Amino acid sequence: MTIGLNAFLIVAGLLFAIGMLGVTLRRNTLVIFMSLELMLNAVNLALVSFSRYNGTMDGNLFVFFIITVAAAEVALGLAIIVALFKRRQSIMVEHLNALSR
Repeated sequence: MTIGLNAFLIVAGLLFAIGMLGVTLRRNTLVIFMSLELMLNAVNLALVSFSRYNGTMDGNLFVFFIITVAAAEVALGLAIIVALFKRRQSIMVEHLNALSR
């Protein structure tokens, strides 16, 4: 028994929807950041699924580059969040709406 393309795409769609709900409904910057990463991983799952279905390595190559860029994004994003927390003593989105104090 093999799992078809539809099952992978359904899981990817559900992960993306959960991530989008997290971005739109939450106010904590770290939770929003994690939701964005969840959405990115859903896209990676869809790319790998299509790549496996078509029998090519194109999707896997894209996923490799996406994961590389995501690692840099995580490092930079967490550094920005830490700097904001040091300056404002909060990581809630409502408190971070102005550029200066």
